[in-house]
Amino acid sequence: MSLHAYQSAATRAEDPRATEYRLFAQVTRSLMDAKELPAHAIQDKVKALDWNRRVWSNRAIDCASEGNQLPQQLRASIISLSIFVSKHSSAVIRDGEDIDVLV
Repeated sequence: MSLHAYQSAATRAEDPRATEYRLFAQVTRSLMDAKELPAHAIQDKVKALDWNRRVWSNRAIDCASEGNQLPQQLRASIISLSIFVSKHSSAVIRDGEDIDVLV
């Protein structure tokens, strides 16, 4: 069985919680790897930061939707985290802030 076929079958068998967990694990690993990159590899660091920012942005969009059934306070907290991730990601790129805060 090819790797692609295995991944496809695994994805279909996963419940949404497991899929979300796997996504966060992958994006976190990407950030950890980006931290170890040399200074001249800024393009790869930006890719990891952007991926993390997009994940959190999508969470915020989901939390802002009317049909979201999470408690209001939790939704607000996730939206706040998304805003923080966006601002801190920019600070990492622009000012060399610590990427560990995002991990």
